[in-house]
Amino acid sequence: MATEFQLNGQAVTVDIEGDTPLLWALRDDLDMTGTKYGCGIGMCGACTVLVNGRATRSCITPVASVANATITTIEGLDPNGEHPLQKAWIKTQTPQCGYCQSGQIMQAAAMLQDFPEPTDEQISSVMGGNLCRCMAYVRIREAIKLAARELNGGDAVEVSATGGADNE
Repeated sequence: MATEFQLNGQAVTVDIEGDTPLLWALRDDLDMTGTKYGCGIGMCGACTVLVNGRATRSCITPVASVANATITTIEGLDPNGEHPLQKAWIKTQTPQCGYCQSGQIMQAAAMLQDFPEPTDEQISSVMGGNLCRCMAYVRIREAIKLAARELNGGDAVEVSATGGADNE
């Protein structure tokens, strides 16, 4: 069954069974390997992508349900890594193993649409379903707040040439 949708700004068609999880269409058929498989039951958030701007667990979303939708993966958030969230993740050295981080960033991107200046409580509530085995939650919160400041017209997130936080 052919399913058409927009992926990171490009029209794509996948010819697979309609009940195939979107995650596998992205990874296996469209080579978008930034989206990760975690639990397979929509509980960990590693597979989070944006479908029509909303955070969606791609491991439990049938590909047929996204026909004609607009899908954004971590690769499409900003292909050059210049989205304020991507830069804030680097600046705060958020990732440890990094496995869950694309899902974390995509969930945060959706959250910042609803809560442009999120409180700690809002961040905890929205991000609570995205699990991090390395327990990088403090740095995730810091990165979200840093990105929110830039998105709201504050200072741009600056990353040093080495990719980490500047030692000032």
